[in-house]
Amino acid sequence: MSVRTDCRSSSTNEMNALIERFLQYERFELNHSELTVVSYRRDLEQFERFLPSLGVEALEQATTAHVRAWVVQRSGQGDCARTIHRRVQSLRSFYKWLMRQGVLQMNPAADVELARAPKRLPQLVRPQSMDDLLALTVDVDDFRAVRDRLVVLMLYSTGIRRAELIGLLDAWVDTASCQLRVHGKRDKDRIVPFGPELCRWIELYRQLRDRDLGKGCTAFFVKDDGEPLYPSLVYRIVHTALMQVGGATQLSPHVLRHSFASAMLNDGAALASVKELLGHESLAATQIYTHVTLNELKQNYNHAHPRALKKGGRYGS
Repeated sequence: MSVRTDCRSSSTNEMNALIERFLQYERFELNHSELTVVSYRRDLEQFERFLPSLGVEALEQATTAHVRAWVVQRSGQGDCARTIHRRVQSLRSFYKWLMRQGVLQMNPAADVELARAPKRLPQLVRPQSMDDLLALTVDVDDFRAVRDRLVVLMLYSTGIRRAELIGLLDAWVDTASCQLRVHGKRDKDRIVPFGPELCRWIELYRQLRDRDLGKGCTAFFVKDDGEPLYPSLVYRIVHTALMQVGGATQLSPHVLRHSFASAMLNDGAALASVKELLGHESLAATQIYTHVTLNELKQNYNHAHPRALKKGGRYGS
């Protein structure tokens, strides 16, 4: 009995080592984001905890039937189709990697068929609501108040991601040329221009930051103690701000990214230009916003065009 326990422990340790190597591969060789790697780890650990309920002791012993059973269990736990797709993709990637390492001969997650996840249009805040928000009075002598306004304005004016905003270095924010250097996903940098309004708020923020904290901050956005912002703080800043206006069912930093893209396309920006500003890998990721703008056009038409307003009986009378 002791020998069997030792063997099982050894097998578990070996698999844990393989999982760590896989996650390192995803992060540093494929340049996937840290959040993606965290999701992979969580999904693998969850599947590993589920397997003993089916009498399976290790990840490498799982079959397609076991993966299907997990999908059923996760669906019963309330996971939506999109989440289940992501979880199964985590398994597919891991088992595909194990096959390349010569550990397995087949991928048990490869042939699992899933219901098509419904396309979900991005949530956004209407331009008028953002104008109302940004017109609210701010104490221009209060460092924190100015910083929080600048966080919202920068996310909306540039479309950068929350992680990209947190990662901004002071040297990357150039008010002379009105542009940011942004370090994005897969370790790719891009240049994002901005307008005179954002430029004025940046200069005001820097004056207050230097006054209260002294010069020499490496990070652009900092807390009262000079340390960089962190994700949940940025979320709270945006959430608190968007609570003051209507027009959004979600109140997160990513909503401002969606709102930026939609506003750009509605005002005539080329899809390829918006793709570059957002740092998307392909046009396919940006095209979702064309559906948002099309919906917007339809709503405007149905509420404004005189023929659309007619109730339309027989033959349109």
